[in-house]
Amino acid sequence: MKNLKTVALSAAAVLLSLGISGTALAADGAELFKTKTCWSCHGKDAKTPIMPMYPKLAGQNADYAFNQMKDIKSGARNNGQTAAMKGVMGLVSEEEMKAIAEWLSAQPK
Repeated sequence: MKNLKTVALSAAAVLLSLGISGTALAADGAELFKTKTCWSCHGKDAKTPIMPMYPKLAGQNADYAFNQMKDIKSGARNNGQTAAMKGVMGLVSEEEMKAIAEWLSAQPK
């Protein structure tokens, strides 16, 4: 019985930590979207860009968004409006990119 309680408590702690970190990641993504100036081109809601050629990011697949940010930062993607993004992405770490991408994917289109 004691082992069962230990397992149950451990499982509850893991689930709780996952929930907290998921929420923290989403909150960090929203804050990073603002502080890294993403909103200035893509809109505060990530779906009203300032120019029609800039993509709407709300609801975007997280892996896709993350990979686009990584490719722009590294120079692997060097077309369209990437020149404007290159300078901004130089200020964003991979961890921050993941947080932003996760937050974007959770936003309604």
